[in-house]
Parts: sequence; structure tokens; C-alpha cells
Amino acid sequence: MTHSTLLVIAHGSRDPRHAATVHALTERVRAERPGLRVETAYLEFNAPSVPRVLERLAAEGADEVVALPLLLTRAFHAKTDIPSVLREARARLPRLRVRQADVLGPSPLLNATLGRRLREAGIRPGDIPRTGLVLASAGSTDPEAIAVIAEIARELRHTGWCAVRPAFASALLPRTEDAVRALRAEGAERVAVAPYVIAPGRLPDRIAAGAEAAGADVLADVLGPAPELARLLLDRFDEALVRERASLSA
Repeated sequence: MTHSTLLVIAHGSRDPRHAATVHALTERVRAERPGLRVETAYLEFNAPSVPRVLERLAAEGADEVVALPLLLTRAFHAKTDIPSVLREARARLPRLRVRQADVLGPSPLLNATLGRRLREAGIRPGDIPRTGLVLASAGSTDPEAIAVIAEIARELRHTGWCAVRPAFASALLPRTEDAVRALRAEGAERVAVAPYVIAPGRLPDRIAAGAEAAGADVLADVLGPAPELARLLLDRFDEALVRERASLSA
């Protein structure tokens, strides 16, 4: 019988909170599905690297790996960096079957995680109609990734917020502080900022600083090791296996 390993590929960061959050998330995934082997690798800054983990798995006799990008949108890392690393690994480790899973977003489970973090930060159902929401992402120059953030903001607007504006910590505008001020100018009684990022680090800190500078009323935490996010990782893992096995039987 083939036993598949889930390899979670995170970007990595010099900020130790990043790796700690990834570790907590993968521990929750293991708890959700006992018996599933879950490994973690990083593209940069942290160890172990993706090639080293795949080499170890091959040496230990693993036969199938689902490589899951711990990314919210399909931007450069998902389209270029990770496929390149996996192609090189397949060439060096021909007996190890490696399948790349889809990125995490968009997904209703991510929206549910945002809602969880906002509630934990103090938002109550009665607050939503008079509160403007800033959906603050890391930012990207990739048009597909930008379009996804804009669509999520539109979806959230239909859940009762008086207004929703996307913001970006890098690459393009508006910044978080600009979006907070714009919502105030439009008449929002309160403004909440929801970071659409998985783990702490430089860009989430920039989001938090912008929220504070502009006087946001509520700043939610990063998505982190939420149960909804753990379930989403398992969903993407399962979907990748279904696609692979369907292609093998076709």
C-alpha cells in the first residue's frame, strides 16, 4: 500500500515567530489526522530546506509526497519557486513521487478563520453593520493574486460589514493606514483590520503598525494555527491525492 506524506512548504522568515507558528499549525494537522506523516520545509531563512527533506524521505523509503505550499494565493513562489525546486528533486530522486498541491486560497475556511480572529479581537455580530473592515494582505505584483484579494474583499462586504477595503503591506497600494483612513472618511463608525497572512513576521508587523498609526479600533491576529486552517491543509492534501490517482487510472 502507498503511504503518502504531507510536506508543508513555508516561505520562511528571520523572525522566529514565523517558524513557531508553522510548527503549531502542523502539530494541529497531525492531531486532526493521526497516522498521517507531516513534514515541514522552508524556501529560505529557516531549516530544513525542501531538497533536504525530500532527500531524507527518499532515503527512508517514502514513495509518495504531496508538497503543499503554505501560501494564500498563486503568486511567484507558487508558480515559479516551488515548482522549480520540486522539478529538481524529481530529477535527483526518480523513485519518489512528488505532487504539488494547490495553494490554500481562496477558501471559505480562510474566511472562517478571519471571522474567528476578528471575534477573538472583540468584534461582536452587532458591531459588523457599523464597522468598516480592512483586509490586509502581504501584497504581490502578480495580477492573479491581486484579483483574489479583491474578490475576497467583495465577498466579505456581502456578510454585513458597512464597507470592506483591501490593503497591502508591500508591492502596491493602498497601505493599511490608508485604507483605515479612507473608511473613516466614508463614515464608518469603527474600523477593524484583519491581517490576511498566516504567520507573524516583517510584513504582518507593518500591517499592525499601519493599523495603530491610523487609529484602527480593532486589530485581529494573523490566521495562525487555527482549526479551520488545519482542516484546509488536509483538504488540499486530499484533493492532490484524488487528482493524482485519477490521472494514474485514466
